[in-house]
Amino acid sequence: MTSAAVRPPGRRRAAIWITLGIVVVLVIAFFIFANLYTDVLWFSQVGYLNVLTTGWFGGTTMFFIGFLAMAVPLWLCMFLAYRLRPVYAKLDPGVGRYQQVVEPLRRLATYGIPVLFGLFAGAASASRWQTAALWLNGVPAGKTDPQFHLDVSFYMFALPFYRSIVAFMSAVTIIALLATIATSYLYGSVRVAGREVRISRAARVQIAVIAAFYLLLQAISIWLDRYASVTDSTVDGRVNGAAYTDVTATIPGRAILAGIAVLVALLFVLTAFIGRWRYPLVGTALLIVSAIIVGVIYPWGVQKLVVAPSEKTVESPYISRSIDSTRQAFDVNNVKVSTYDAKTDAKQGALRQDADTTASIRILDPAVVSGAFAQLQQFRQYYGFNSTLDVDRYTIDGKEQDSVVAVRELHQSGLGSSGKYNETFVYTHGYGLVAAYGNKRQSDGQPDFFESGIPTSGKLGDYQPRVYFGEDSPKYSIVGAPASSKPIELDYPAGSGGQQATYSTYTGNGGPKLDNLFTRLAYALKFQDEQFVLSDAVNNDSQVLYNRDPRSRVQQVAPYLKLDSDPYPSVVNGHIVWIVDGYTTSNEYPYSQEVSYGDAISDSQNASSLGLDNINYIRNSVKATVDAYTGKVTLYAWDASDPVLKTWEKIYPNTVKPMSDMSGALMSHVRYPTDLFKVQRDILARYHVTDPGAFFSNTDAWQVSPDPSGDTESQQPPYYLTMQMPGQSSPEFSIYTTYIPQSTSSSNRSILKGYLAVDSNAGKTAGKKSADYGTLRLLRLPSDDTIPGPGQVQNNFDSDPSVSAALNLLRQGSTKVINGNLLTLPVGGGLLYVEPVYIQSSGSTSYPLLQKVLVAFGDKIAFEDTLDGALDVLFGGDSGATAGDTGAGSSDTGGSGSTGGSSDTGGSGSGSGSSATSTENQQLQAALDDAKQALADRETALKAGDWAAYGVADARLKKDIAAALAASQAIDKQSSGSSSSSGSK
Repeated sequence: MTSAAVRPPGRRRAAIWITLGIVVVLVIAFFIFANLYTDVLWFSQVGYLNVLTTGWFGGTTMFFIGFLAMAVPLWLCMFLAYRLRPVYAKLDPGVGRYQQVVEPLRRLATYGIPVLFGLFAGAASASRWQTAALWLNGVPAGKTDPQFHLDVSFYMFALPFYRSIVAFMSAVTIIALLATIATSYLYGSVRVAGREVRISRAARVQIAVIAAFYLLLQAISIWLDRYASVTDSTVDGRVNGAAYTDVTATIPGRAILAGIAVLVALLFVLTAFIGRWRYPLVGTALLIVSAIIVGVIYPWGVQKLVVAPSEKTVESPYISRSIDSTRQAFDVNNVKVSTYDAKTDAKQGALRQDADTTASIRILDPAVVSGAFAQLQQFRQYYGFNSTLDVDRYTIDGKEQDSVVAVRELHQSGLGSSGKYNETFVYTHGYGLVAAYGNKRQSDGQPDFFESGIPTSGKLGDYQPRVYFGEDSPKYSIVGAPASSKPIELDYPAGSGGQQATYSTYTGNGGPKLDNLFTRLAYALKFQDEQFVLSDAVNNDSQVLYNRDPRSRVQQVAPYLKLDSDPYPSVVNGHIVWIVDGYTTSNEYPYSQEVSYGDAISDSQNASSLGLDNINYIRNSVKATVDAYTGKVTLYAWDASDPVLKTWEKIYPNTVKPMSDMSGALMSHVRYPTDLFKVQRDILARYHVTDPGAFFSNTDAWQVSPDPSGDTESQQPPYYLTMQMPGQSSPEFSIYTTYIPQSTSSSNRSILKGYLAVDSNAGKTAGKKSADYGTLRLLRLPSDDTIPGPGQVQNNFDSDPSVSAALNLLRQGSTKVINGNLLTLPVGGGLLYVEPVYIQSSGSTSYPLLQKVLVAFGDKIAFEDTLDGALDVLFGGDSGATAGDTGAGSSDTGGSGSTGGSSDTGGSGSGSGSSATSTENQQLQAALDDAKQALADRETALKAGDWAAYGVADARLKKDIAAALAASQAIDKQSSGSSSSSGSK
């Protein structure tokens, strides 16, 4: 009989469990290793491996520092408390029983407790390695705070580190003190007999020294709190930083308390030698009383007796500090402010001096026309566009054009149940960029495209159209194959006219190579997909593409940046590239007002919820690009003077290129970022006031106008326009916003008070910004409350009888009316409002068509088929200028547009029925125009008392409404037919 046969069952079960445990540990370890290994592969491929290794090194180093800083003192205190115990101490019977229980585990506890606390401390320290890195690499900012006259980099980089070190060491000291007392009590060094506490000499020395060290730490903490006062919010939230009470009472009081804490610490040291606890205990009581008197009562008294009676006068110098620092921290200190005495009379020829601006007015709303782009340029259900498109500018036929652009991305959700193979290997990328003139439309209301179709054609020339990296790209794809193999990655599908489906093979360098079994196995575990190992489509030339969203990709390689929420695509040097703006931020800039970043960038089109995201300093320090084909990420130092960026460049060397490396083509598409402008407009709503007295009174506080054409509870988004601001010699690509008076519980007036714009054109010179880029221009409107704001203008539109009747006609049947963006332009000596109006039937493949334009100047409004016509009506028959949509209401603009895109490609998508739909739309428009005229004739007859003419006009109105309803139903029927036909193909 073998030895295994006689092995006890218990031992066999133990062996099985041990084996299973080892297997589980090995599997978990391999999963962890596979994740780390794939991270190394990805960062190596994208060229930013040092970002990963720096994070690993920093976190690991801080983990061990935190572990040792906690574990070693704790172990030493427990060891000394035990080692220096009295040998023949007479223990209380209860304590003796506890000692008997603990004694067998003493050695384990002596090492285990410090290790356990050390692990927690190490993990906490590792998560704050960036704080230590910023302290080690901090770069001076060249600006000092007005209170302590220290460089502001001290507050942003050094002070947070010092305070975190003091807080950490205070926690270590408290835990060590408690462990010392517990050990000493357990082994008789501390005995309690009734009301008497007896402490051995060794325990007394140890406890007193630890207590003295803790008080020294508190003295340092209180001293550092003096500096922190310049970043605290005071004066009922009006000022961020040290105000009168802080400067005259709190800061000196903290210095006194720090000195008292040092004296009490010395008393504890004295006790270690003389053995009298009375002195440190009295000193501690004195410290507590002093903290109450000096730290609470005295500042309260100063605030109530000195500040409150004359708060405006007393706080004025400190409010001035806060205003100056806030404007510097948010880079709005050089805003050009001018008074704009806006006219309200719409006179003939008023726009003659603004003809270039008028010709560039963008009537295409990027938040509305996504549906039109999809129906006319989608071609297949697995292609799509973002719900809100982007605004860019291109030079077309020698003239710079504001353009609405979108990338035709792959939406795998439209594939249905196509199978894992197709989703991974075949449907891997989108195709092409679609662009339309911002200031034009076709006669039927469709966008006028200058780049469209599959294959792409238009005004942008030849470029790489394949989009492997986009905002809606699949989670991962496996691409690439030997040159001799048959391509399997679908470029675009077959169409009419004999066009064949086109396939390609990825030849870029966008992801890690799957050239060995181990790598394939690691990615199979990462993505839980066996195809990495089993599929014959995976070969040594295959690559796996992931982390494909431009923002995510940039965030991975630049984790210190806060990224703009709106990356946008541009064709640059033959490639589609995503341009992403990156910000360096801080919440430790002295005297600067804190704002919630998430709240500041939220509006009716972007609901942001970022949680604890307060900042009081921001710079657009980095412009990043992501190549849509190769995925290459490039970071450019846009603000090389930013001390935060310079500090991070020392932490992550050689990751950011100088601005001089930016090509002229890229510079021509760089724009002033949306989110930065939103934060700055939020600040300037209050900090446009630079007089401390007026700021304190809050008599001229503003707010951003609510969005009148969307969610009126949310702020109106800023809009990009090419326009000429007062003080400029020519129109410039700009982003603007409007201000109305700050609402109160009793008043909410939509009167225009301010107009803020910033020059957003960086120019076309390689590596050099244009001189005016980033110049903030603020127009202050007269205080006589005569200039209507966006909300009031929208109300005038909605309440005008003619407009209301026409819109009600448009809403008849199954047609709905969509108000586009309400634009505000400082032209003609006043404020011109422009709002495109779209109509859309309820058919499943319907899309919004731009049919009307509303305009307003002062209290006068006009509502016509084209912007050009509306301006002429508004300004007495002759506006003096020509808009970009001249003739759009009567004839086709001849743009390459959707007709070219559909016929060239033969796409069988939703655009296939556009010709028939266009005819029906024209019929609908003609019926609506006739109805509008009949309505006007009826009103004229009613006012004149001509009942015969009234009856004739009323009959015409009913007939025209019936014709409009019939045309609308025909559109619905046509749309439904197109949907059925498209779905059957």
